[in-house]
Amino acid sequence: MNSLFDTVTIIGVGLMGGSLGQALKARGLAKMVRGVGRRQSSLDKAIEVGAIDAAFLNMQDATAGAGLVVICTPAGHTTQALDQLRSLCGPDTTVTDVASTKARICEHARKTWPMPSRFVGSHPMAGSEKFGPEHATPRLFEDCVTVVEAGDHIDAEARRAVRELWLGVGARVVEMDPMLHDVIAARTSHVPHLMAACIATMGAIDLDTHSADIRALIGKGFRDVTRIVASRAETWRDICLTNRDAVLAGLDEVLAALTQVREAVAVGDASAVEAFFDKGKIARDALVQDPENTPDEGSLP
Repeated sequence: MNSLFDTVTIIGVGLMGGSLGQALKARGLAKMVRGVGRRQSSLDKAIEVGAIDAAFLNMQDATAGAGLVVICTPAGHTTQALDQLRSLCGPDTTVTDVASTKARICEHARKTWPMPSRFVGSHPMAGSEKFGPEHATPRLFEDCVTVVEAGDHIDAEARRAVRELWLGVGARVVEMDPMLHDVIAARTSHVPHLMAACIATMGAIDLDTHSADIRALIGKGFRDVTRIVASRAETWRDICLTNRDAVLAGLDEVLAALTQVREAVAVGDASAVEAFFDKGKIARDALVQDPENTPDEGSLP
């Protein structure tokens, strides 16, 4: 089997980067997978679990001669990595990322990278509430939707390489404008995560005093709604701050809806309260048509 890539460098070998490295190696898509990170302990673990073949603390050494570089850092560090890579990558190197926000990152690349751009933004909608290379799995991207940046400014060969990367590890590729991606993701992922954090915090009120009683009433619904909050706070901090406008707009919509239903509950308006739940059910039925194929976004970087 011929490999798609001779050498792939993964910047950040946590859950996402580690899983990508394992998938590349398991499917024979790369002859050599390098990992670069800030902590030697994480790099050692990535080698131990078979995510990378070689580890580097220095980005220059890690990217030398690489045909593909994948930035798997939290979203808040992606533009910094792009600035470093701009002078390190050769004219034939393709660069992509896995951040859950796209507009700010892709706009930064358009303003600072040569055109046609060999940076192509990506967002694989896969993840877990767990993090770190020890939780990596080569099957993480199988049948997940991966959004790939659309635009005439992108180098055709780089676009093809990024599409083949994600198709090669089992994902389903959808091309989309980065701004539209962020507006939709704010409503389907980012704001729901904020709401889940609020619900978990509310549930823990007076936990020291009533811990046994509260835990006795924790059912499947609470667990399902709050499961994603177990993921890394740093990741979601960066997601909110790099998609600020869309997140704020979504929060405003949620606050308006909550205010409306609060008033209905306060005055005992049964029809308004029922209509509130009915509207939610209709919307969910229209959006989640096949629950088995709904992406798990537990810890998207």
